[in-house]
Amino acid sequence: MFGANSILDIARSGLFAAQAAISVTGENIANVSTDGYSRRTVRFDEAYNIDFMPGQVGTGVWAAEIQRHFDQYVETQYYDQATMRDRWDTLYTQLQGTESLFNESQGYGLSSSLSNYLDKWENLTQRTEDAGSRNQVIESAQTLVSTLSQADTDLIQMQQKADTAITQEVANANDLLKQIADLNTQIRIHDVPGSNNANQLYDQRGLLLRDLASYVDINYIDKGGGNIAITTKAGQTLVDNESYFSLSYDNAQSTKALMAESNFDGNVYFSGNDNVEYTLEVVSPTGSAVGNTASAATFRVSVDGGNTWMKKADGTDKLFYARGEDNMIEVGNIKVWFGQEDDSALTPGTAFTKGDRFNIVPKKALYWNQNTSTKEIISPVTSLTGGDQPNRLIGGSLAGLINFKDDYVGKYREELNAIAETLVWETNRRHSQGVGLDKLTDVQGTYSVVDDARALASGSSGLIYGSKLTSGSANIYIYNPSTGLLISGAALDFDAATLGQQNFDPSKTSLNDVRDAINNTFGTYLNASVVNHKLSISAKDGFEFAFGTDTTGVVAALGINTFFDGSNCRDIQVNTKITTNQDNLCTGHVNGAGEANQGDSTTAKAIADLRSTSVDISTVRRGTVSQSVVKYYDSLVATVGSDTATVKYSYQYKKTLASDLDDRQQSVSGVNLDEEMAALIKYQHAYTAAAKLITTADQMLQTLLSLKS
Repeated sequence: MFGANSILDIARSGLFAAQAAISVTGENIANVSTDGYSRRTVRFDEAYNIDFMPGQVGTGVWAAEIQRHFDQYVETQYYDQATMRDRWDTLYTQLQGTESLFNESQGYGLSSSLSNYLDKWENLTQRTEDAGSRNQVIESAQTLVSTLSQADTDLIQMQQKADTAITQEVANANDLLKQIADLNTQIRIHDVPGSNNANQLYDQRGLLLRDLASYVDINYIDKGGGNIAITTKAGQTLVDNESYFSLSYDNAQSTKALMAESNFDGNVYFSGNDNVEYTLEVVSPTGSAVGNTASAATFRVSVDGGNTWMKKADGTDKLFYARGEDNMIEVGNIKVWFGQEDDSALTPGTAFTKGDRFNIVPKKALYWNQNTSTKEIISPVTSLTGGDQPNRLIGGSLAGLINFKDDYVGKYREELNAIAETLVWETNRRHSQGVGLDKLTDVQGTYSVVDDARALASGSSGLIYGSKLTSGSANIYIYNPSTGLLISGAALDFDAATLGQQNFDPSKTSLNDVRDAINNTFGTYLNASVVNHKLSISAKDGFEFAFGTDTTGVVAALGINTFFDGSNCRDIQVNTKITTNQDNLCTGHVNGAGEANQGDSTTAKAIADLRSTSVDISTVRRGTVSQSVVKYYDSLVATVGSDTATVKYSYQYKKTLASDLDDRQQSVSGVNLDEEMAALIKYQHAYTAAAKLITTADQMLQTLLSLKS
C-alpha cells in the first residue's frame, strides 16, 4: 500500500506547506512597516493516518490555516487607555494656547489694566478737580474695558475654532462607523473561522477601531463568527454587525423626563445661550402648574446633571417659580418659561408631578442618533466636584474638545464676565452716591426692565442688577444753582399713603413705584418719568440735584449717575455722560448737613479701595464668593495654570499606560525581522527537504522500473 507514490504525495504536501509558510513569512517581512498589520503564521496539521503494519502511517502535512497573531484582550484595554490619552492630549494642546492669554509676566494684560484703573482713582483722590487726573481715570477705564473685551473675544474665537474641529471630527467618526459596518459585512462573507480567516479584513477593522477610539470612548463586544458590536462606555450602540448609528453636533434645544405618573402636557422653553446645561427638577407641584403668583410650582436647578444644586446664601436649595412666557425668569445666564407642547405662549393645562425633570442645553452639543426621530445627548458633563457623568462621553478627542470649549473656556469666560459684572456694579454702586464738579439737571437710566409694573428684584423683571437690591432708603438733595445752597433733602418716600416711610422693598417695588416715589417726594423740584422702560429724572427750572446715601442700590441698579454702562465683557463701556463731560465724574459726596462736597475724595477713595475690599462675586458654577476683584482675577490666572498642569499630568499618565499596552500588543502582533528571517530559513530548508524527498521517490521509481527491463 505504501511505496514511491505515497512518498511523492507526502513530499508534495510538505512542499506545498513549506511554500505556504514561505509565502506568509515573506508577507510578514514585506509588511514590517505597515500600520495595523498583524503578524501571521501557518498552522500545520498532520494529514490523515492509515492503519497499517507495523502501525499507523501518515500521509503528509496540511497547511490548515493562516493564523493572525492578535491579543484582543490587550487591545480592548488599549482602547480604554488610548481614548483617555487622546482626550487629555487634545485638552492639553488647546489649554496651552489659553494659558498664554492669561500670561501676565510681560507686564501687560488684564491684571495690569485693572491695577492701573484703580491706581488712577487713587491718584484722583489727591487732585479731585484736576482735569488731567480725571482724564486719566477715564482713559484707564477705557483701556480696562478694551482689555476685558479683547480677552473675551480671544476666548470666543477659541470656542469657535473648537466648534469647527468638533464638526469635522464628528464627520470623521461617522465615516469610521460606516467603514466598520461595511467591513463587518465583508468579514461575514469571506471569513470561515479555522479555514479561511479574513485576516486582512480583521486588520483593517482593528485599525479603524483604534481610530474610532481616538474620537470617542468605545466598548468592544465580540458576538462570534466575526460579528462585533461597538458601544460607547455609556452604552449607546455605535455599530451592531452591519448596522451603524451616527453622531451629530446640533444646536441648542431642550428635553423633558417626566415621572411615570406625571400628566404634565407642556414643555420648557428658554432664550439666551450658555456653556453649561441646566437640569430643572420640580420640587413643589402644588397649586397651579404655571402662574404669576407664589402659588405656582417651584423647581430647583443643577448645572452638572443633577449632582449638585444651586444654593442660597444659607446653604439651602435655591428655588424658582414656574412662569409663563410673559413672566419668564432668569436662571443663571438664560431665561426660562413653561408653555404648551406646541405653543410656547400658552399656559400648560395640567400640573407637574414632583420629580419631573427638564434638561436645557443652551449651546451646541453632541448627540447619538438612534433613528431619524430619536436622539440622545452624549456631550460630556463634568460635575462641580470633578467627576465625569457616566451616561455621557468620557473619552476621545471629541470629549476633549467639548470639555475645552464648555468646561474650561466656558468657565474662564464666565469668571471674566463675573469680574466685569462685579467691577461695574461695585464702581457704579459707589459712584451713584457721589457728586461731580457739577450738580445734575437731568439723568437717564441705562438699565431697563421688561415690565414697568413688575417688582425690580423679581427674576422676571429683566433688571440686570435686580438681585443686588436690598431694603432701605435712597436720598436725593435739591439745590439752588445760583447760590449752591441746599433747598431740600430727604429719603425717597416709597409709600404714597404715609409720607416719610422710606420702605423700599425690592420684592414689591417696581420701576413705576420708583418714579412715583421721586415725584411724590420731590415733585416740586423734579420730574421723574419712565421712558423705554428706563428711569429718567430732570430738574424743573431753577433747581439742580445730587444723590446721597443709597442703602438700597436702586439708583445704581437703574443706571442713574453711574460710571459704567453694561454688565459683561461684551457690552461694558464708560458712561457717555462722563466721557462727554468730565465734570460728571463723581469724586465727592453729600455730607450729613446736605452739603455737596464736590471737591472731596470720598467717592474716589471708595472706588480705589476696591483693590482690597472683599465683594460678592457670583458665577453659575462656583456660586458666590467674597473676595476682592483683584484677588479674584489672580485666582483665575492661577486656576488656568493649575488646570493646564493637571491636564498635562493626566495626559502623560494615560500616554504611558497606552504605550505599555501597545508594546504588549506589538510583542504579539508585531513583525520581528530577526524571527522572520530565522523562520524563512527553516521553511526554506523544509522546502528543500521536501524537494529532496521527491527526488528520492523518483529514484525509487526509476529503480523499480529498471527491474522490469
